[in-house]
Amino acid sequence: MQTWQTVLEHEVLPRVDKPARYTGGEWNIVVKDWDRTDLRFVVLYPDTYELGMSNLAIQIIYDMVNRREDALCERAFCPWVDMEALMRKHEIPLYGLESRHPLNEFDVIGFSLGYEQTYTNVLTVLDLGRVPLTTAERGDADPIVLAGGNCVFNPEPMAEFIDCFLIGECEEVLQDFLDVVKATKGRPRRERLLELAQVPGIYVPILYEAFYNEDGTLRDTRPVSPEVPAKVCKRVVQDLDSIPYPTKPVVSYMQAVHDRITLEVFRGCTRGCRFCQAGMITRPVRERSKEKLVEITRELVQNTGCDEISLMSLSTLDYTKLPELVDDLHADHKEDRISLSLSSLRVDAFSVEVANKVQEVRKSGLTFAPEAGSQRMRDVVSKTVTEEDMLTAAEAAFDKGWKKIKIYTMIGLPTETDDDVRATAELAIQVLQVGRRKGINAEVNCGVSTFVPKPHTPFQWHGQDTVEDTQRKQQILRDALRPYRGIKLSLHDPWTSFCEGILSRADRRMSGVIRRVWEAGGRFDGWDEHHNPELWARCCEEEGIDPHWYANRERSYEEGLPWDHIDCGVTKRFLIVEDRKARKPVPRIVEDCKTSQCFGCAACWDLNVDIWRATGEVGGDAKGEKYFLPVLSS
Repeated sequence: MQTWQTVLEHEVLPRVDKPARYTGGEWNIVVKDWDRTDLRFVVLYPDTYELGMSNLAIQIIYDMVNRREDALCERAFCPWVDMEALMRKHEIPLYGLESRHPLNEFDVIGFSLGYEQTYTNVLTVLDLGRVPLTTAERGDADPIVLAGGNCVFNPEPMAEFIDCFLIGECEEVLQDFLDVVKATKGRPRRERLLELAQVPGIYVPILYEAFYNEDGTLRDTRPVSPEVPAKVCKRVVQDLDSIPYPTKPVVSYMQAVHDRITLEVFRGCTRGCRFCQAGMITRPVRERSKEKLVEITRELVQNTGCDEISLMSLSTLDYTKLPELVDDLHADHKEDRISLSLSSLRVDAFSVEVANKVQEVRKSGLTFAPEAGSQRMRDVVSKTVTEEDMLTAAEAAFDKGWKKIKIYTMIGLPTETDDDVRATAELAIQVLQVGRRKGINAEVNCGVSTFVPKPHTPFQWHGQDTVEDTQRKQQILRDALRPYRGIKLSLHDPWTSFCEGILSRADRRMSGVIRRVWEAGGRFDGWDEHHNPELWARCCEEEGIDPHWYANRERSYEEGLPWDHIDCGVTKRFLIVEDRKARKPVPRIVEDCKTSQCFGCAACWDLNVDIWRATGEVGGDAKGEKYFLPVLSS
């Protein structure tokens, strides 16, 4: 009788698209002795292999766990629909790529959740891995199911399926978590979860209960045991130089989405854009030293053979010693024709000068993110960019030899009017005309996404635009830009954005909808060819859920929010103040606190990190008393 491994090799892999997704054996993998290892961990990205292999968190966790002598870490990804069908037909379990052990044989399954549209894929992975879907269904012998990433700052929609959520940075929390997992092996599952809930930064949803008002709004979420904290506080690394970096990342044999070295220069952001969840939940800013980054890069180049280095952060142009870092990296690697790249730039001429220096080896496109077309809307979101800044930066870019510029903006932001939407088109036209006046056959790619209110941001109380409003605003942009052949307009699917909006701010009652959608065939909801809005609408109706109530309804400041018991380090009081500033007839912007003054978000002192100490920069008022400015002052 054939084993499933033999069937996989001879009958399944030859019949699927991109079989290298499922074979393993890549460069720099770590394979340990399964039988001699106490802790067996599989890190899982609930999307395709190509996307997961481009995810820095996956590489960090893989490296970090495998550094432990008592633990092993393997990788798994969500199989594409063709592979899933054949696995079910031949009863092949989802497995770790390194050893091909099924997921249910691991001690911990760790998901990285960066996007709400992957939630149904989590259920696919658990089911294929022969793991019961819900915490309530799992027994003592089943793995502990863990999840981390940006999505866990509202963990409630997935509360039914995840045993433990890691709140914060894995380098700070995961080792403590694994120590408890190891120490409690063999004990009843409920006892183990209670022990894990007492690890700072670990949220165990089955040990909390949600209470609702008569109108359906959430009252609060409370622990059911006195040993469990009422709030779970984010944990962060204070000194990035003190933690190991994955300098021997796994190198894929097939094309990954981002096939390059990822060099994380710092974490956090102090720009304060009011729509940006990442900028709030990753505070405070902490930089790696230039010397450490140069050392890390040398090892990465030697161990990977990649010919491009991407300098990664939320705002790389704000790195304190960026020009010096670029000089050092060029000096080390220019002869090998290794290029540098940045994700997006600040909208100013300095950014263009830095980009010109960065792209000495190989010029690619330039990307600017003004976020909104009109000055009023940029003030609403607290984006300190003017139209003059954008046009000056475009002129500098064309002067330096670029012919193609990308600009990213949003529609659907709070208080937006149709005139604000038209201003986005007008800005793209003006950028194009700057290039044409210089005799350049310029191209402008205008990417316009749809605003989705996110937890732990000043805009978390606002309703999202309906699909119909979004479609109408998108048509305004199409009509305005149709005469201009040099402008390419890219728009997000409004139904996908609507689904993201539902899941982003939902409570744990949404778990039933997610399961229904998955049982009805929902897969890869972030992919246009697979997203099925009619299926989501039907399943919401069957569960008695009004999706518009979650996505399009404005909340009051007094209403309980599903994530109120998750402390990201930024206070709710600060978020309210920032939202009020945005709602003023003349919106008030907030300067970068790293170079001006503290505005009282509380992340620095609550998490015991001083941004000036963490960046090595002398600026602003670095004295302790700066933290106690009157936050609510008008």
